[in-house]
Amino acid sequence: MQLLRCCRRTIPTSFNALRTRHKTISALQAAFRDPSSPFHIPPGTNGPASPDEGTIDPLEEAQQKLMDAGFDPASFWEQRIVWGDQDSFQHVNNVRYIRFFESSRIKWMMSLGHELGGPSKAEAMIKGQGVSLILKSIDVRFRRPVTYPDTLLVGYRPKHPSPSAETHDHATFNVTASAYSLSQRAIVATSNEALVWYDYDQLQKCDPGDKVRSVVWGRGNNS
Repeated sequence: MQLLRCCRRTIPTSFNALRTRHKTISALQAAFRDPSSPFHIPPGTNGPASPDEGTIDPLEEAQQKLMDAGFDPASFWEQRIVWGDQDSFQHVNNVRYIRFFESSRIKWMMSLGHELGGPSKAEAMIKGQGVSLILKSIDVRFRRPVTYPDTLLVGYRPKHPSPSAETHDHATFNVTASAYSLSQRAIVATSNEALVWYDYDQLQKCDPGDKVRSVVWGRGNNS
């Protein structure tokens, strides 16, 4: 008898819920058929795509954004932000960005070495053997604060000197870099740098030659 009383209380509740759901579905279907409804779907056509369809992966989007801006994909460096990157102001400490840009720049240098002379040349460039690159100056501009958790994508491109620029220093050239936040979907910091071709065997700057310069200028959009 106790079981029957329990069922009498449960069955009407379930039935009412089912009937309410049926009315809701019926009303939605009627709205699809009603030409005056904002939900109307004309016969022979498909409804709108799911919000999840066509969603771009954040990393792929960041890569495309930087490539569209002319940055060399061979320099792309993914920098995962960790808790310790933040300071007492609750955002990534400004000094950290120097290291972030350095990691991307070294990766870019190695890619240049690979193109110029294969793995052995790439290794020599980061070990200060023969002709390599050395940082002369760096100017970092901070555009947005970054907080944990996040991942930055950093990329480099050379800045080709303008045709009107008169220079006889073939050892020095300028590059620019950007750090793109995957969570903010925006560039959060930029860097303008002067790099110098340096002969570590002679301990002096040097002219790397036209072949080397053509390889550098061929990377990314040099505008």
